[in-house]
Amino acid sequence: MSVTLVGIIGIIALFVLIFSRIPVGFVMALIGAVGFACLRNTDAAMSVMVKDIFDVFGSYNLTVIPLFILMGQIAFHAGISSRLFRVAHKLIGHWPGGMAIATIGACAGFSAICGSTNATAATMASVTLPEMKKYGYKDSMATGVVAAGGGLGILIPPSVVFIVYGIMTEQSIGKLFMAGILPGILLTVLFMAVIMIWALLRPDMAPRGERATFREKIRSFTGLIETLILFVLVMGGLFFGLFTPTEAGGVGAFGTLVIALVKRNITFGGFSQALLETTRISCMILVIVAGATVFGHFLAITRIPFDIAQAVSAIDLPVYAVIGLIILVYLLGGCFIDSLALIMLTVPIFYPVVVAMGFDPLWFGVLIVLVTQIGVITPPVGINVYVVQSVVPDVSLGVIFKGVLPLLVALILATLALLAWPSLALYLPGLMR
Repeated sequence: MSVTLVGIIGIIALFVLIFSRIPVGFVMALIGAVGFACLRNTDAAMSVMVKDIFDVFGSYNLTVIPLFILMGQIAFHAGISSRLFRVAHKLIGHWPGGMAIATIGACAGFSAICGSTNATAATMASVTLPEMKKYGYKDSMATGVVAAGGGLGILIPPSVVFIVYGIMTEQSIGKLFMAGILPGILLTVLFMAVIMIWALLRPDMAPRGERATFREKIRSFTGLIETLILFVLVMGGLFFGLFTPTEAGGVGAFGTLVIALVKRNITFGGFSQALLETTRISCMILVIVAGATVFGHFLAITRIPFDIAQAVSAIDLPVYAVIGLIILVYLLGGCFIDSLALIMLTVPIFYPVVVAMGFDPLWFGVLIVLVTQIGVITPPVGINVYVVQSVVPDVSLGVIFKGVLPLLVALILATLALLAWPSLALYLPGLMR
């Protein structure tokens, strides 16, 4: 049996096991180890798996992941997410679709101190869905907006996916964070525009809220102070080169805890729950990274990634046609596989191709994060839809998937804008010291 055929069988087995609902990290480690044993020997496979798992869980660079997750968890349990929503509601709640637009604004703000799409979706679902239901919003719009808005967590920095991509491709995580800011703002604005048009066409979907007084609007700005302090502290420090991404995560987590304690917004129980959730989410991510590392070593000895890169390079197609094919792979793959796992699987294959064609690695990182964001809300495995449904089990998955469809327009427009104007992703990193 040829080396390439073993690799193809391994890839097919990987997808079969993933569809059987086995955790993706364990599946990748298993297939990688078995495939390595078939091509080399069992001792070599065990040695590679043990070394990869130890290296991942002992990696200093990856400590940035639990630090930023802890920052977001403390912020949630301290009520920062609730205050963000109240600010947005006071300012624009009276607009067509105002509460849904406020939800997008709150998602963007919370994403700036969280870094996880699932955590952002779950947090905003628990905070905003009861309020929208109270004001008569239809379930499809309310839940669809939360599911789509939660996806901002993997685009607006700090993003766990950017961290993993940066480590895999040896790109600056700080520059990747900066590269995500302008596309994140653009997507937030596009989401808001789509919601407003939707509400104007279907007023029954989103009744207008009460207009707040000028004094109420001014007083509501106090709810933004914590988020602004944390964002400026973390991203400003990275932008001016004051500290590394890992140090930024530590500073952000400590700063969030200090703010919560000073304002007495967090209890011992809330802090304990934040630590527990941080441990659970971090372990889940690190298992995926470790499994993908083992699987990546298996793919390396099959030479499939290099063969694909050479085959694509040999095709006489315009470079943007090749990029279009890569985007198609991410769109289809995102429908079935979690965004982080998909990036872990595909970056070793596509990254050499993109770099060989002369595209900027930072731009490509933002592009695939933006495209996989579509996957977190598309059937059958749109993970954010399942997260939202777990918060409101009385709403069917079909209703939520129906609600995210109009918002896919914003994601498509943002992707096209990034393809047309790469400077959206490259301008801010170019200013960094």
